[in-house]
Amino acid sequence: MTFRNAVLAPVLAFALGSAALATSCFAQVVDFGKYPDFKGQWLRPPGAPNNWIPLAGQPPLTPEYQKVWDDVIADMKAGGPGNWPSIFCIPQGMPGMMNMYDPMEMIVMPEITYILISHNDDSYRRIYTDGRDWPKEATPTFAGYSIGKWIDEDGDGKYDALEVETRHLKLPRSYDTSGVPFHVDGKAVVKERIYLDKADRNVFHDDITVIDNALTRPWFKRQTGARNPNPSPAWRSDDCSQNNMHVRIGGENYIRSADDKLMPSKKNQTPPDLSYFKQAGK
Repeated sequence: MTFRNAVLAPVLAFALGSAALATSCFAQVVDFGKYPDFKGQWLRPPGAPNNWIPLAGQPPLTPEYQKVWDDVIADMKAGGPGNWPSIFCIPQGMPGMMNMYDPMEMIVMPEITYILISHNDDSYRRIYTDGRDWPKEATPTFAGYSIGKWIDEDGDGKYDALEVETRHLKLPRSYDTSGVPFHVDGKAVVKERIYLDKADRNVFHDDITVIDNALTRPWFKRQTGARNPNPSPAWRSDDCSQNNMHVRIGGENYIRSADDKLMPSKKNQTPPDLSYFKQAGK
C-alpha cells in the first residue's frame, strides 16, 4: 500500500461509516407515514362560522367578567373598538389565531409541529412533541408555549390526532371580535385536539377548550377547516400597520381620516391631551 492510500483508507472508511449512520438516522426522521396528512393550505369553508359564540354558545363568564363584557359591548355600540386588541395590530394570540380568519399551514416534524397563519401580520406557533416538560420559567407570548402529544387511537401504528396544551399566554388578548374577556391574572390554559375528519380527510377539526378564571367552567368549540384542492395555492402576507386607521392615545381610540387627520371614533369624544403641542392663538 502506498503512503497516500494508507492515509486515505481510514479517512474513507470513517466517511462511509458516517454517511451510513446519517442515512440510517435520516430514514428514521423522515418516516412521515405515521403522521396525519396535514399538508396543503387550510381554509375556513365559505359561510362557516369561526367566532366562538356561534360555535360554543354564550361564554360562561363569572358575574365580575360578565360586567366587563357588558362594558365592552356598550363601548362597541358607542363606536369604540371594544376588546379586540388586534384592531391595534397586537397579534391575536391563542386561541384567537386558530379562528381560521385566513389560510393556515401545518408543517409536521418529529419534534415540532409548526402552524403558520397570516392575519394582521404573520403569526406562527411551535408545538413541541419531543417529550419535554414545562419550563420552570417562560416568558409569556401571545401564541403561548405549546406542548403536544401524538395519539394512536386504534393501535395501528399511525397517529390519529395531536393533543396540545398551551400555557404562558400574554395579555391583552380576546377570543375574537366579540371582545369576550380573559381574566387579568394571565393563567389561562388552552387545550386542543387537532385531527382529520374520518369521513373526509380533506376536512380538519380543532377541538379547543379554554380554562380561565374569568369562566365558571371550561368553554369549548370545534373549529373546522377545509383543504384547498389547489396543489399550488397562493399565500398572502398581511401587514396590519400599513392600512390601519385606528389610533390609540391615552386609553382612547381615535380614527385617522382619509385626509390623514385625527378624528373622533364616537359621539362627543374629547380630543387627546395636546400639552406637548403649541396651541394656535397662544
